Amino acid sequence: MISHMKKKLILPKFKNEDEERDFWSKIDLSEYYEPSDLVPVSFPNLKPTSTPISIRVPDYLINRVKEKANAMDIPYQSLIKKFISDGLKF
Repeated sequence: MISHMKKKLILPKFKNEDEERDFWSKIDLSEYYEPSDLVPVSFPNLKPTSTPISIRVPDYLINRVKEKANAMDIPYQSLIKKFISDGLKF
């Protein structure tokens, strides 16, 4: 059995994200690591990117949403997002 010595990965100091992105796009990690070196990770606090929007909603409707959200003990904007998400399910 032939044993291959993997190279040691040395990370440079990046001046900006573009430079870092360029570095990672050109590197072959198989030259540095074996599949057995990898470990699973999770990012439990990672939140999806969101975009603020403005919409006109009648006062009575916002008040109803706020009342329902308060009864459910959740922020009213979270409830609005849930309604939108639920409405888009096929």
